[in-house]
Amino acid sequence: MATTLPARRTIHPVPAALLACSLSLFLGAWLSDWAYAKSFFVQWINFAAWLNAGAMVFLGCATLWAVIDFFRADRRRDRGAALYLLLLLVAFILGFIGAFVHTKDTYAPMPEALVLDVLVFLLVAAATWLGFSTIRSGAAR
Repeated sequence: MATTLPARRTIHPVPAALLACSLSLFLGAWLSDWAYAKSFFVQWINFAAWLNAGAMVFLGCATLWAVIDFFRADRRRDRGAALYLLLLLVAFILGFIGAFVHTKDTYAPMPEALVLDVLVFLLVAAATWLGFSTIRSGAAR
């Protein structure tokens, strides 16, 4: 008896590239904030602010793509897709708050900026993992 493999739905290549870019930029912002907390060189916080801004551009595009994809009529809305969208929305909101925190002067952003960068990085990593994981949409036996 022949069995067929289950049909799988994975992330589209465009938001996959956008998520990969934002993930690496948020990691860079986190490491720059960590270097600033250890060395107190002001240039590290400037790097972190610019890396965060670049990551927010990519994350905003990926989040917009996920919102449009979630509400398309021909797509199934399951728990995985809703969790993926929720992770991206929360990461975008926290990243936006982090962008404002990075605009503070000298050492003022330090505890909040580092914590926000860690949270946003972990949320984007979880969303990326969820987006790249395959979701079963049905199987024929």
